[in-house]
Amino acid sequence: MDGMGIIKGMGVTLKRFVETYLDDIRWFGKRYYTEEGIAHRSSTETRGIFTVQYPEEKLPVPEEFRYVPFLVYEEGPNGEKQDRCTSCGICAKVCPPQCIWIVRTNDPNTGRPVPEPAEFYIDVDICMNCGYCAEYCPFDAIKMDHDYELSVYDRHKSNIFNKDKLSKPVSYYASIRPVNYQREETARQEAEAAKAAKKAAR
Repeated sequence: MDGMGIIKGMGVTLKRFVETYLDDIRWFGKRYYTEEGIAHRSSTETRGIFTVQYPEEKLPVPEEFRYVPFLVYEEGPNGEKQDRCTSCGICAKVCPPQCIWIVRTNDPNTGRPVPEPAEFYIDVDICMNCGYCAEYCPFDAIKMDHDYELSVYDRHKSNIFNKDKLSKPVSYYASIRPVNYQREETARQEAEAAKAAKKAAR
């Protein structure tokens, strides 16, 4: 009633204002636009302003962060691409908003299906980023990306991703999810070793 609340509030603002400049001096200009500075301002030890100056600064995303899916392909010794996707269609079946479309490849001579997609589309504006497609894929061909900056003016031209736009190498997946990648590779090697041992036993 006597205005003490306003005075206390202004005192907090003044304290933050002063601490911001003192912290800037202590960091010698390294408080902004550096990984260490962003980590410091995200911690409980920060003083003064702690706002991240987006888009110039971005908070690091955790490994398990998931956004739109992408297709993984293996990189050959001569630069050739080998899709992991076999166009089995499981991802399209389990997708809750039904935003995945696959066109299968057929052998022109026999008409029989070839285990690779001719076309693969995902409408990323409809995608709810649930990760079911990556979870249910039996070939580890779909993974969830960390790229969340997808704002555009025309969604029909830019946000219906085709196979070329969705395809990324295994090395990219290893760079954004190193722990998961290593776990999967270890499991794959163990499975191959067990299969080889079983074959040798026969």
